[in-house]
Amino acid sequence: MLCWRSSGLEGWRRWQRCRRTLWYMPPMSSGSTWQRDVSHCPPTATVYCNRKMSSLQRQLSLWRETWRERANSSLRPAAGFCHRTLCQHSSESADPIEIHKKKLALWFSHIPQEEKQFGGYFIPETMHVDPLILEREPWERHGLLLAPPPQNQGPDSECLTAEQLFESTQEWSRQERGLNVLLYGAVGTGKSTVVRKLVLDWCAGTALTQFKLLVPFSCEDLAQLTKSASLRSLVTRKYLHLRGVPLLSGEGDQAREVLFLFNGMEKMKLDFRIGSTELCSDPNETLSSGAVVVNLLRKYLLPEASILVTTRLSALDRIPEKYVGRYAQICGFDDPGRQLAYFTSRLLLQSNESPHDRQAEALVELLYLNLQRKSQLAAACFLPSYCWLTCATLHFLHFTDARAPIRTLTGIFTSFLRLNFGGEVLGTGVGAGVPSQEQPTSLMLYVVRTVGKLAQDGVMNKRTSFSEKELEQWVGGKTKTDEELRQLAMFQTDVLNFFLVPCAKSGEGFSGGAIGAEEDADERRWVFAVPAMQEYLAALYVVLGENKSALEKLTKQVSVAIGQASEDVNTVITILSKFIPLRIFAVFNLLKLFPKLYERISSRNQGSIARTLAAEMFRTEDSFNEDVLDQVEQSLLGVHGPQPKQHDERQPFELYPIFMGGLLHYGNRVVLEQLGCSIKSTTVAQITSALRKYLVREMGKPQPPEELMDLLVLLYEFQNPRLTAEVLSSMRTIHLMKVRMTPLKCFVLSSVLSCAPVSYHLEELDLSDCHLTQDLLEMLQPSFRHTHNLNLQFNSLGPESCVLLRDMLLEPKSTIRSLQLCDNPLLESGARTLFEALPKNQSLRHLSLMHTGLGDQGARELARTLKLHTGLQELNVAYNNIGDNAALALVDACREHPSIHTVHLYLNSLSDVGKQSLYVRGVPSDHAGSGRRVKVLASVTEGSDLSEDWHPILSVIRENASTWDRQRLRQQLQVFLRDLEWGRQQQPSLWKRLHFHRVEKGVRQTLRMLERDSLP
Repeated sequence: MLCWRSSGLEGWRRWQRCRRTLWYMPPMSSGSTWQRDVSHCPPTATVYCNRKMSSLQRQLSLWRETWRERANSSLRPAAGFCHRTLCQHSSESADPIEIHKKKLALWFSHIPQEEKQFGGYFIPETMHVDPLILEREPWERHGLLLAPPPQNQGPDSECLTAEQLFESTQEWSRQERGLNVLLYGAVGTGKSTVVRKLVLDWCAGTALTQFKLLVPFSCEDLAQLTKSASLRSLVTRKYLHLRGVPLLSGEGDQAREVLFLFNGMEKMKLDFRIGSTELCSDPNETLSSGAVVVNLLRKYLLPEASILVTTRLSALDRIPEKYVGRYAQICGFDDPGRQLAYFTSRLLLQSNESPHDRQAEALVELLYLNLQRKSQLAAACFLPSYCWLTCATLHFLHFTDARAPIRTLTGIFTSFLRLNFGGEVLGTGVGAGVPSQEQPTSLMLYVVRTVGKLAQDGVMNKRTSFSEKELEQWVGGKTKTDEELRQLAMFQTDVLNFFLVPCAKSGEGFSGGAIGAEEDADERRWVFAVPAMQEYLAALYVVLGENKSALEKLTKQVSVAIGQASEDVNTVITILSKFIPLRIFAVFNLLKLFPKLYERISSRNQGSIARTLAAEMFRTEDSFNEDVLDQVEQSLLGVHGPQPKQHDERQPFELYPIFMGGLLHYGNRVVLEQLGCSIKSTTVAQITSALRKYLVREMGKPQPPEELMDLLVLLYEFQNPRLTAEVLSSMRTIHLMKVRMTPLKCFVLSSVLSCAPVSYHLEELDLSDCHLTQDLLEMLQPSFRHTHNLNLQFNSLGPESCVLLRDMLLEPKSTIRSLQLCDNPLLESGARTLFEALPKNQSLRHLSLMHTGLGDQGARELARTLKLHTGLQELNVAYNNIGDNAALALVDACREHPSIHTVHLYLNSLSDVGKQSLYVRGVPSDHAGSGRRVKVLASVTEGSDLSEDWHPILSVIRENASTWDRQRLRQQLQVFLRDLEWGRQQQPSLWKRLHFHRVEKGVRQTLRMLERDSLP
């Protein structure tokens, strides 16, 4: 509400007089020229004044400026009300077209749930890459529609943009009618993305500027309408702000500036027969939604309006050729350049931090190299949908953030299927006059029963390629009725080629005896576009229980029928028994036993699913392959450098059991329910109960590091804290040495260990040689709370990482007893930070700082802080360039320490005198010769005797010679030989001299290995 002062009333009266003049203005002749200008009309005038003379327009313009100046100077807000000018209300709120643009921009800018799972990492406005759009002649639409265009397609000028599709052809311009454009393409080629970008560009005023109004419709939405409506009421129902817009009135040629957009025409059943759909030219006449669309395409209704229709390949013939002015095929990303542009916009342009930028650049380069090799990935990325799946998987593998929403690999594949097939049913593609099924089958369920069955057969027989005969056998081989044949034809045209593509190279993918005879060598083979999709569909096929035999399916149907009938029979028998007391009626109670018996049989079937999962998870031949996450990465980026070791020539399917576990997660089951694939909670409970005992039993056996990583991924994909805690109760050690840890693997390990109870503790967590950095260490920090012995040696932990290690040791509930940090560049500064935790930590018993760049100052600082820590028992500071004085100070501090019994000081810069002094300092002065309180390991000799630990010292040198400074090692080995020769000369016993000679031989052998550069 506005409160107007008296000084502004005169202007309001002038406006009322102007409005009445416009209202009573006589109609102009049909030959007069009118101009519309909505922006200069107040709200009431906009309703009544659709056309104005130029002189009146100038008059209103002049009045508007006068009124604006007067309103700004005279109007003041009253107490309790907000100040708002009438001019502002007129210009911003009255124009329905501007309101329409703003609301369309908001609606089409909405980020789908599949994109929100990345935590806002992707910005849709910067991710659009135009797919290839080619104009086709009517006779070309029945040609090869699914394959990419040939390389000699022609110059780039022949490629069209969505805006160029509405350049009027000569025929349609001569008839002064709007243009009907049919844009078609296979599933996943980017039709919906092109439509979305087109609408947003129109709202921003950068495309289709010749149209003042764009009205988009979803054909899936229109197909659900049961109530008849006129065109104008249909538009008003979807866009209330367009009520009364004169562009849709049908008067004159105003509709020439209107563009209707119908997305997904294959989801509507249009009948262009006049006997079935009456002709109509009145936009206010009530018709069915299909009849409205048909009359728009016929050009009986608003003939001046242009129409854009998008559809799949199976629905091309739904619209007769005479009603289509231009055919255009959307061909996806036909060349690596477009694919690279998409990957760059997704992976590179979205990262904000410089480390992620460098990592994203490396990923894009590897992707491009793999695409240039004409690999199977290049054939799959012809479809933009698979480009999305590739980027989503790589983002999951490399940019997992603990602060982002939890994502799983199974969840990404499930979301991918919802993006492409969400809510779709298996239609027949027939007109309204042909009867269809009363309860249509879910399209995704049909995919599982056909393509999933093919995938499961390939997994069981270790095959990745299939012949055309096998496709006919598994996909629609048992169709009988005409309805089933129509469904199969639609499925093969639209969906089958989305999952299966021709093999990229002849002879690839033939494994496990795929070719049975020489004459089949040249047969065309089919593979899954993405190898992981075969394992996903096979897992879904098994979890849904579709792999039952015909007898099991018949037994289920009989059980359901008997269960329903038994209730009615028992009711009748109960009534009869009241009047006729015969014991024979008790026999009918046996009917109740049949459903219970089937439930037991069904539970045994769910147990077989758990056995299959466990058997595939712990296959002996897959024990030494790369872990499953590395295999997924290699399938996308290719293998650069030495090929990974394969102990079995057949294709490994290690994702198959992991997908089986991931599909049981509640979040994935909800999405699958939307796709028409229901997994009951009772089925999940039965599988989980059976799976628990298999996993607990297998974890009692030692597992290779790669297999153990796969098990952690399975537990993470399962997202079942109770099952994870029970499996962890049987695990006391986790050895992941030499597993290349990534942010995802670190997050998986932390997430799995976070499910353990507070009382649970690991005896040892071995993360040696896992390429750990400070960022990865931060992600792993929560998992260290359950660990007694933590091995972090041979990683890339610098001085900054010591802050995290210090805070970890300072935690009140820290249980770490052994901390091994060998071969990490901690340096003196990092060591000082780490030593700050020693005074307040009482759990640490063994500390290894070998080859960490400690130096003399670090050794002295350690000696100073040792007296503040009373629990340490063993200290390893070997190979740290420590001199005599610093080493002596450290040994003196260890001798005064109440519990330290061993100090490692070998491979340091110690003189012969210093070594002798260290040996003497380690022996208490009051018990000389009776034993050592502190064992000092400074060389392979202790004085004139051999050290008891000479063999571990040589073993450490051999294990680390490939990474340590070889010149330095040669010098130390020469020193060892000199010490051994001197000690051997001091021995009177022949037996001891022979022992010295044996040790000397081992040192010389190690020295020769270094010189030949042929370490074992």
